Amino acid sequence: MFWVEQMSTRDIIAEILAKHPELSEREIQKALVQEKERSGGLIGDETLLRLIAARYGVESTSPVVEFSRILSSGRLISGLSDVSVEGRIVAVFPVHSFGGEKSGKLVNLMVVDEDSILRVVLWNDRAEIVEKKQMQVGQIVRLLHGYTREDRYGKVELHLGLKSRIEISEKAQNSYPSVEKFVSKISEIVNTLNNVHLSGRVREVFGSKTFTKGDGTEGKFMRFTLTDDSAEISVVVWNGMVGKLERQLKSNVCLYLINGKVKEKESSGFEVHVDSTSFVYVQSVMLQMIKLADLKEGEVVSVEGNVSSVDPIKEVTTGRGEQIKLFTFDLRDETGLIRVSVWRSQVEQLCDLKLGDKVIVENGFVKKGYGDKLELTTRSGTQFKVVRVAI
Repeated sequence: MFWVEQMSTRDIIAEILAKHPELSEREIQKALVQEKERSGGLIGDETLLRLIAARYGVESTSPVVEFSRILSSGRLISGLSDVSVEGRIVAVFPVHSFGGEKSGKLVNLMVVDEDSILRVVLWNDRAEIVEKKQMQVGQIVRLLHGYTREDRYGKVELHLGLKSRIEISEKAQNSYPSVEKFVSKISEIVNTLNNVHLSGRVREVFGSKTFTKGDGTEGKFMRFTLTDDSAEISVVVWNGMVGKLERQLKSNVCLYLINGKVKEKESSGFEVHVDSTSFVYVQSVMLQMIKLADLKEGEVVSVEGNVSSVDPIKEVTTGRGEQIKLFTFDLRDETGLIRVSVWRSQVEQLCDLKLGDKVIVENGFVKKGYGDKLELTTRSGTQFKVVRVAI
C-alpha cells in the first residue's frame, strides 16, 4: 500500500479548526482514533484526516490510496480511491439504465465476507457483466480497484467503474459465510435501524393495493407477516417489488430478506419496508432431499434419515445471557451420519424422539461444529416430520 501526502497532519487539523471553531483538536483526534480502528491501521493518519476534513466541508488535496491486498468489508471507510474486496454474491439486482446529460447503466450487488454484507455498485461496462448473466448468486468474486462512497443512510458501499476489474470463480482460499450469519432476530428490532437482514417463515400474505403517489402516478403495495423463533413482524412491499413477490409469497414459505428498512408503525412497534434497494430470496416450495454425504457448509437443505443416537435436553446460556433449550441427536442415511442441533421452542416437537425413528428435516442449516465436522442446526423456518419406529 502507498499514499501520496502533500500536507502535514497539523496543517489539516488547523484547516478544520479554522472553518469550524466550535470543534476542538481533541474531538478531531478522537475521530482520527476511531477511523484508525475501523481501518485496522492500514491507512495513514494524513489520509484519514483528509477524509474527516471532507465531512466538515474542508477541501484538501485528495489522497491517492492504493492497496496491494484484499480488504475485508469491515475495514472499508468512505473516500478510498483504489480498494479491492473478495466475497460471495448473495444478491443480484436488475440492471438500471438512466438518461440525461450523462446516460448510462448501473446494477447493485450484495456481497458477503467474514465481516458483513456489502453493497456493490457496478457502472456502465461493468454492469454489462450482469446483463450477460455472467454473475450469479453463490459465486465467489474479487472486486478490484474500486472506490468507496457513503450511501444516503451513511453506510459504506463499493463502486466499480471503468478502471475496475472483476474476477469470478467458484472457489476461493477463504470460506465465506452464508447470509444466515448476519441476520437479526425479529425480537432484536428495537429502533429504526438503517437496514436489517432477516430470515424467517411467511405466516400470512395480504393482497396488494394501489394508491396515488404525490406526482399523480399510481403506486402499489402489499403486506405479509414474517415470523422466526423469536417473534413476528409486518413487512410492507412497495411498487416494483410487489410484482416480483406476490406470486412467490404464500403461507409457510421460507425466505431471506436483505436490506429491509425498519420504520415505526403508526400505532406502536415496528415494521420492515421492502423497496428496490432490498433483496428477497424465497426458497422453492418443492422439497428436494440431499444425501448426508453431499452436504456443504453454508447450505440450507432438507434431509432424511434414521435416528442413531439421542442426547438429553440441555439448557444453555446465549451470549446475551438468555437461557434456551438445546436438543441434539445423530441422523444416519445410507451415505453417512450428521449431528442435528435443535434449539428453543422446536425442542418440544422432538423431545420424545427414539432410536430408529425416521426424521425428515426441512430447511436445516449446515455449518461446521466441534472438531470442524459438519452439523445440521435448526433455524426459524426449519420443520420436522417424524415416522415413529414400531415397538
